[in-house]
Parts: sequence; C-alpha cells; structure tokens
Amino acid sequence: MRIALLAPLWKTVPPQKYGGSELVVANLAKGLTALGHEVTTFACGGSEVTGKLLPVIDRPMYDLVGGFDWKGIKQYEFLSFFELGKRIKDFDIVHNHMGFHPIALAPFMNIPFVTTLHSSLPPDFPYLADAFREYPFISISESQRNLAPELNYAATIYHGIDTANFKLRLGGDGNGFVFLGTLSENKGLDIAVNTARELNIPLTIAGEIRENDKAFLEEKVFPYVDGKQIRFIGEVGHEEKVRLFCEADAMLFPSRWSEAFGLVMVEALACGTPVIALDNGAVHEVLHDGVTGFIVKDEKAFIEAAKKVKTLSRQACRAEAENRFDILVMARAHEKMYKSLLK
Repeated sequence: MRIALLAPLWKTVPPQKYGGSELVVANLAKGLTALGHEVTTFACGGSEVTGKLLPVIDRPMYDLVGGFDWKGIKQYEFLSFFELGKRIKDFDIVHNHMGFHPIALAPFMNIPFVTTLHSSLPPDFPYLADAFREYPFISISESQRNLAPELNYAATIYHGIDTANFKLRLGGDGNGFVFLGTLSENKGLDIAVNTARELNIPLTIAGEIRENDKAFLEEKVFPYVDGKQIRFIGEVGHEEKVRLFCEADAMLFPSRWSEAFGLVMVEALACGTPVIALDNGAVHEVLHDGVTGFIVKDEKAFIEAAKKVKTLSRQACRAEAENRFDILVMARAHEKMYKSLLK
C-alpha cells in the first residue's frame, strides 16, 4: 500500500525529547515500511523518518509559535493539507494524526481517510466531532472511546515501540524509583514524591515543566528536591530515558486523569521495569496487575504497592512489551485495518 501519514507539526518526528504522538507516528512509519509498504510522512523540517519525509514547514511549529498553544488551529497546518492535496493521486490511504479538523478534506478525496485520536480529553471542537463522526477513527485504547462514544471506530490499536532499542536489566538492586512525564498535578507527581519520601527510596524525576504547572511544583514538589533522594534532571532523550528505566526498580505512574494510553508505561516494561499506577484511563489495558506492575485505587495503596515491587519479574515485563506492544504488532494491526477500509 501507498500510505500518507499526517503528523502533528509541533515537534520533529520523532521528537528529540518530548515523546508524544510524533513518536508514535515515527514508530508507525518504521513498522509499516518494514512490512513492505510505501510510507510518506508529512511533518516539520528536522524530522527523520523511515520511508519518505515531506517537510511542510522548515522547523517545528513549537518554535514558530513559541510553545504549545491549543487555543485554535494554526495556519501552518494548512501547508500539510496543501502538500497532500497536490500529491493525493500518489496514495491509497491517508492516515491523519492531527486531530479532527483535517477530516474536512475527506469529501474531496476518493481514497479512505482514517484518523487516530491521541487526546485524553473530550473533543475540543465538538461541532467538528459531530460533523465528522461517520468517518473512520482509530482509538488508542478502549478507555479512550468513552471520551467520544458516538464516533465510528474502525479499530482500537495500542501504541507500539521498537523494543529492540530498549535494553533489559535483570536481577540486582536498582537505583530506586523513576517518574518520567510532564511535571503536572494531573500526572500525580506529588504522589510520586510522597511515595519516595514515605519509603525513603530515591526518586529521579525527568520531564518537561510547563508554565501553568509552576505554582503546583513550587508548592508540592520542588521543596523536596534535594539532589540526593529526590532528583530532578529535566527532559531527557532516548538513550538517557532507557538508562533511567534500566536502573530503576520501578516506574511510578500515579496519573490522576484518564490518560488515553500512557506510552511511557510500555517503554518502562521494555526495560524490564514494572510500573506502579493509579487505576485511571487505559492503565488496566496496558498493565497486568500483579505481573507487570500494580494497579491501585488511591495514594495509600500506591505506597503499599511500591513496597512489593521487587517481587515482580523483570523478564515478564519485557515479554509483555515484546508480545503486545512491539512496533511490528502495531504495524500489523494498522495493515489489517487499512485493508478493511480499502475493500
């Protein structure tokens, strides 16, 4: 198949540090290419993808806008639509990862146009969601479907990672806990800090600070960051992320909100690192409670579960990542879904 992937323009594909939907698109392009398909990714300049890259702007929209801004549709995104329109005869199917608004193009095309939603929130443009609901969508978890149950879901396909790029550590004591993600109250970073302090176990915090989270961090997190037991190291790239996971006894995922997937959980499992998580969003779809981590209801239970993390098999965590979340598992699921739309 000849496949067009419309990637978000906010960051490079894959991103240098922040790993969101751009990373998923990069992995999908790699997996589909490995299966023999011709893949063209429409993304920002600086991206490095398997298959063909079509850079529609010269650098990430994050740099052009001056940070993330979700208040409206940015004019730069129309360049993706423009470049796609000029080449539409070159493709058999279009796979959109940019949200609802590109579906406005679908009636102009005589090939399938499918959209993966990456959001963990209800549609930010409900009028568009209602207008476009008959077009095919891919959910990234069954939990995510609760955010917009009226849409026409063609499949649920979990995110995949290239497990070969994640090292496995077996046996021996690690360096305590790790938290990796946006440093926000929604992500439950304060619960991670409280857990580490309660158990007197080191915690390494890695991730991005956003402006609207600074007040929370100043009150609930930074007073306890001492550079010894509680360390904050900022955003990290792939190699450093893998090292952190390999060296950790557990990853803490105390997310308070209903995350649609949680790719960082799978990345930890690929290194053999079990995950302690609050039972929100897609957690119960990703983790096998008592095998690849512990799924708990509240902060008290979170702390108790963290005490038992060394009873879990790191080999079982790795096996779960390989069997359910490898890049080729994701690519084959997409291949099957594309073929169903092309019939």
